[in-house]
Amino acid sequence: MTIESWLAFTAASAVLLVIPGPTILLVISYALGQGWRTALPMAVGVALGDFTAMTVSMLGLGAVLAASAAVFTALKWVGAAYLVYLGVKLWRAGGRLDVSARTDAAPVWRMLAHAWLVTALNPKGITFFVAFLPQFLDPKADFLTQMAIFEATFLTLAFANAFGYALIASRARAVVSNPKAIMAVNRIGGGLLIGAGVAVAARTA
Repeated sequence: MTIESWLAFTAASAVLLVIPGPTILLVISYALGQGWRTALPMAVGVALGDFTAMTVSMLGLGAVLAASAAVFTALKWVGAAYLVYLGVKLWRAGGRLDVSARTDAAPVWRMLAHAWLVTALNPKGITFFVAFLPQFLDPKADFLTQMAIFEATFLTLAFANAFGYALIASRARAVVSNPKAIMAVNRIGGGLLIGAGVAVAARTA
């Protein structure tokens, strides 16, 4: 794996994580209702959930890579199309977050477990990793080394992203409820995803 591939993976992961999904909506709902104290347990839960989903996905990709180079290449094409689909869907999402404050006082362990379950058991998460990761894997390099680097990178970003969203939601509530701000995030993120999908398709061709 080259430094260029790692930088591309890091940049793409950062863009994808910033886009609000089910996990981030859960983080925001807890932060809106219970304040900044939710940031750490929610961020840890999100990281653990992503670790679970990403490990399952990576092990499956490793088996595919070992079995058939043609199938692995086909996954890259599927991944490119999936990125474009996500980009178009996000572009059309508008400027509203469907989230409400959770006012029920939950202990730290319950918040962590809730974040882990929502992140790990979301089938879209595993589907996303299966479509996303092949773009950056080098079939000629050691798979386990790449797996460790990609997981460490993604989980660090996922933790920081969830932690940041929780702090913003608890301290600057007007930002997460501002339709213009949310629409700007959706439009920028959607455009970047579409561009990423096109770039992957061009590189795979």
